Amino acid sequence: MAYIGQSLTRTEDHRFLTGHGRFVEDIDLPGQAWAQVVRSPHAHAAIAAIDTAAARAVPGVLAVYTHDDIAGLGLMRCPTQVATLEPMRVPPRPALAQGRVRHVGDPVAFVVAETRSAARDGAEAVAVSYDPLPCVVDGVAAMAPGAPLLWDSVPGNISYRFQKGDADAVRAAFATAPHVVEVELVNNRLVIAPTETRAGIARFGEDGFELILTAAGVHGIRDQLAGVFGTTQERMRVVAPDVGGGFGIKNALYPEWILLLHAARRLGRPVKWVAERAEDFTGTAQGRDNVTKARLALDGEIGRASCRAS
Repeated sequence: MAYIGQSLTRTEDHRFLTGHGRFVEDIDLPGQAWAQVVRSPHAHAAIAAIDTAAARAVPGVLAVYTHDDIAGLGLMRCPTQVATLEPMRVPPRPALAQGRVRHVGDPVAFVVAETRSAARDGAEAVAVSYDPLPCVVDGVAAMAPGAPLLWDSVPGNISYRFQKGDADAVRAAFATAPHVVEVELVNNRLVIAPTETRAGIARFGEDGFELILTAAGVHGIRDQLAGVFGTTQERMRVVAPDVGGGFGIKNALYPEWILLLHAARRLGRPVKWVAERAEDFTGTAQGRDNVTKARLALDGEIGRASCRAS
């Protein structure tokens, strides 16, 4: 019997160290197909045209989906709750880009084939015509006046602002402080690179949907997927086997989870996808990219201070 606060002996280490872990890439279901994602090479561009005819003709290709093919599905919602000064601006995000791509790696098409190599060949045969648009890759520059807008519905590229503390008291403290020090800190953007890339297998049957995926949490993803497909939580089963690291990036709803489930329902067979390492760099959430400006107001006595950070 274990008690609250008692240390527990790890039981999983032996099978991991001896190569007996069971990750998504180790799982294969009878009759499964393979998927490959066609991604944008542009940070910001209008989609002029998508030609899938050559991809559909590739031997082994079963289906090629673009935004028009998934138009009946719900949008990806933002579940984050923040006490904002104004309502958070959350633009509509479908699982496949509609009309415009907004980051390198943005999913544009989803190819499903009998084998992994055939899916890759089919994806390479999808012809997408882009009209590049102005872009910025620096967060501070994106908020500057006149910066290109990523979403027309989000002025200044700012999703939300929040504030904590007594603003008037802080201003008064700074106005009379004998000493004020300030610093600007840049925490650069970085790519998260867990041992295991993102991967998933989807299937659909009489009992509903099932998604086996690389995730550190399943209930939030299940609830969001149920909303996207307009079904109940009971008919959306999400399973996470062993996971080779995550560092927070595997807890979110991603377009691939929606696309796998959609393809499995349409084709009537399981569909598997495993991200390639370079693909994971651009298609998975990244980290940091914080610019912090801090000021500290000090009176004449050691140990007493008022501070403000932005």
